[in-house]
Amino acid sequence: MCSYSSVSTQANHWRLGDITTGLQGTGAEVWRPDVNKIIDAKIGELDAELRDLNLDIHDHPELRFEEHHAHDVLTAFMSKHGFTVTKHYLLETAWLATFTHREGGRTLGVNSEMDALPGIGHACGHNLIAIAGVAVAIAVKTAIEQLDIPGKIVLLGTPGWYFPRKVAQGKLSYWTRERIRGMDACIMCHPGPGVALSASLATTLAIAMMTVEYHGHTAHAAAAPWEGLNALDAAVSAYNNISMLRQQLKPTHRVHGTIRGRDWAPNIIPDYSKMEWYIRAPTRVEVDATLPRVRTCLEAAGLATGCRAEIKDPEHIHFDLRQNKSLGEEFERVFSSKYGMVDKSGSRGASTDFGNVTYALPSLHPGFAIPTVEGGGNHTPEFAKSSATPEAHQATLSVSKALAAVGFRVLADDSFFAKVKETFEQDKTLREIVSS
Repeated sequence: MCSYSSVSTQANHWRLGDITTGLQGTGAEVWRPDVNKIIDAKIGELDAELRDLNLDIHDHPELRFEEHHAHDVLTAFMSKHGFTVTKHYLLETAWLATFTHREGGRTLGVNSEMDALPGIGHACGHNLIAIAGVAVAIAVKTAIEQLDIPGKIVLLGTPGWYFPRKVAQGKLSYWTRERIRGMDACIMCHPGPGVALSASLATTLAIAMMTVEYHGHTAHAAAAPWEGLNALDAAVSAYNNISMLRQQLKPTHRVHGTIRGRDWAPNIIPDYSKMEWYIRAPTRVEVDATLPRVRTCLEAAGLATGCRAEIKDPEHIHFDLRQNKSLGEEFERVFSSKYGMVDKSGSRGASTDFGNVTYALPSLHPGFAIPTVEGGGNHTPEFAKSSATPEAHQATLSVSKALAAVGFRVLADDSFFAKVKETFEQDKTLREIVSS
C-alpha cells in the first residue's frame, strides 16, 4: 500500500532480539479494563495460528492484484473463525469478511493488505498488516459477543493500490467507494522501522502519478543521426527539467520518476521512451498545484527534441492521511497504557490510498515499529527479513490489541462515537477552508 519512513522521529533502529514480550506501557487507566482483558486473551489465544498465517503469507509473496494464495488462506482463516466471507469481492484478489451481532449497531471497518513488492518480497510488511486486520476483527467479534454489544465488523482484504493501469479506472473508483459503504469508522495499521515498542499517529503525503510517452523517429546513430528524433533525449531532458524544478519546490514536496525504453541499441536513435512520475505533497491541494508545473517540464522536453509527447494526466489522486483526533487519542491512551509509546508528530514521508478513506469517514491508521538492522527500512530486502521475525510478530499483536480496543469503543460507546463524528466534521471544515 505504501512505503513508510521511521515510526518514531528518533533516529535509531532495534537490533534483532532487543524487544521483550509482555506489557510495556505506563499502566495508566483505560476506558474499560474488562474489554482489554477479553481482547488481550483472544489475540493471545490466536498467537500461534496468526504466526503460521503470517509466515505463510510472507513465504508466498505475490505482487499487487496477484495475491491469489493470500486471498485463499485469509478467507479460509476468517471462515474458520465465524465470519461470513465473500471471495473475489469487486476485484479478483479482494475479499470481504463480515460478522454481525444483534441488530441496530454501528459498523466498524478494518483493512488487511496482502501484496508484496517486485523482487524483494514482503519488504513493506504487508504480511503483518494482513494478520493485524484479522486479529482486530476477531478480537472485536469476541468482545461484542461476550458483552452482548450490537455491532457489525467488516474486514476487507485489500489488494495492491499503486495506480493499477491493469484495472479499469471506473472499477477502481467503484472499489474505493464500495469498500467503505455503510461503515461508521475504519481502522488499520502499517509497520516501519523505529524505536522499540512504539507507534505513530503521523500523517502521510498525498500522491498522484503522471506518465508521458515520447514518440520520435529512428535513424542510424552514426551514419545519419540528423534524420532521427531522439525519444531518449526527450526523456533525459524531461528528467533534467524536473530536477531543476525541484529547487523551487517546498522541502515537503516530492517528485520522482523512472525512464523506460523499448528495443534500444547504441547504434539506433531511440524512437520511444516512457516515464512515470510520482508527485507528492502534504495535501491533495498542494499536489493539484504542483501537477501543472510537472506537466510543463514534460511538454518542454518534447518541444526541444521534436518528439511528440503523449502525456497522461492523473486518473486518481491518493489523498493525504487525516488521522481522526478522537480515535487517535483513544489509541494513544490504550497503547501507551499497556504496550509502549506513541509519537504524534510529523509525516511518514510516504503515501497510502487509505488517505482517501480518511477523507470519507472517521478513520485511524497508526504506524508501528518492528525490529530492523541499520539501513533496513521499508522497501529493502532487510525489511522483508525483519517482517518475518518473532519480534515483528509480537509488535503486530500489540498494536492489534490497541486497535481492537478502539474499534470496540466505536461500537459500544455512544458518547465516544459522537466525539469521533464531531472531530471528523471539524477536520472536514478545516480542509474545505484550506481548499477554498
